Amino acid sequence: MAIVPAACTRFSWVLISLSLIAWLLQPAFAQAPAPESGGHEVQLWTGGGYTVPGGTKDTGVWNAGLRYGWILTDSHGPSFLKGRFEYALDAIPLFLVFQPANTAYGIAFDPVVLKWNFTATGRFSPFVELNGGVLFTNHDVPTVANNVNFTTSLAIGTHVLREKYNWSVEARYMHISDAGLTVPNPGINTVQVRLGIGRFLPPRPHGK
Repeated sequence: MAIVPAACTRFSWVLISLSLIAWLLQPAFAQAPAPESGGHEVQLWTGGGYTVPGGTKDTGVWNAGLRYGWILTDSHGPSFLKGRFEYALDAIPLFLVFQPANTAYGIAFDPVVLKWNFTATGRFSPFVELNGGVLFTNHDVPTVANNVNFTTSLAIGTHVLREKYNWSVEARYMHISDAGLTVPNPGINTVQVRLGIGRFLPPRPHGK
């Protein structure tokens, strides 16, 4: 399965290259709306990565989804931690798990996305987030476990604000397991790179 890590490595370099291009080109664009209390976020994203120690080995993942978020607070916090809290949902119609025995196709849903949008600095709007959801696949993931799993992930990244839309690039650690529904339950731990394109929608004026 040497093909899997090689493919994941190439995909990661593509994401990094695209984010670098977005950063180099961003001075040519007027600034897009940043996160604002009462506003919303819409985004299309894709990402992928490979397993790290602590669970099943020799496994890669690739997924793509749609996000809708609500910016719930005004700017709070001290100094460089100042930012706005966002709650979001992720619908993931494409989730591939590349295992030594097979490739599992699945769909996932993250009903809990807790995101802290740090106060934007120029064209950059950094963030951290914590996610939780459920994954359904046509094969057991891992192959000794279950075809229904739960996902948790922690991510850190930044939005690059453009005239109308924004790019985002992030590093994400994701754990996949069935929470002990089967024995053994080795789980899968991955580090992923994710790239997104989206927009922060300003709050609607009162009365509309």
